[in-house]
Amino acid sequence: MDRFQRFDEAYYHRFYESAKTRVVSPEEHAALATFVFAFARWNQVAIKSVLDVGAGVGLWRDWIRAHHPNVNYLGTEVSAVMCKKHGYQQRDIARWRDRKQHDLIVCQGVLQYLPDPDVAPAVANLAAMSRGFVYFEITTRADLRDRCDPARTDQDIYVRNGSYYRGILNKHFLCVGAGLWWSKAHEAPFFELEMAGA
Repeated sequence: MDRFQRFDEAYYHRFYESAKTRVVSPEEHAALATFVFAFARWNQVAIKSVLDVGAGVGLWRDWIRAHHPNVNYLGTEVSAVMCKKHGYQQRDIARWRDRKQHDLIVCQGVLQYLPDPDVAPAVANLAAMSRGFVYFEITTRADLRDRCDPARTDQDIYVRNGSYYRGILNKHFLCVGAGLWWSKAHEAPFFELEMAGA
């Protein structure tokens, strides 16, 4: 996994631990996690298992332990440093597929680091492991241009248009808004106009 050596202590300290340079604080992240779980509850989808792909410093893990301690959590990382520090399984999502399916998969800040040949296989693996919801956060060309704080956002990524990702994601998932997608392999619990392009 030599190509993942850049994800060292310095990377995580800059973008996730240092109050001066981190992209999001634990308190800010808590609002996201609260929303995702509330959205699932509103749609009467029970979240009993979570797969966190690219678990990083453990923001999802810590929030879930504090607020939903009965949820079965599995964190994976390509970073050997984070795996050693937090006990994650070291996995490359483009080449690994869990035998189990999960009620919620988190893929936050991952796909933009994968080269083109790895994106579609990674999404296919996520779809195969999904029992319903996947939360994606992917930085696009428009995000870098119009929304991201350049001082806090890692720009050493594969810069792609949103249409590129939508084309791949739409093969396996229905977009239900705010970064949440639903596996097409399972019956959707949403009303028609809550699903983009359904």
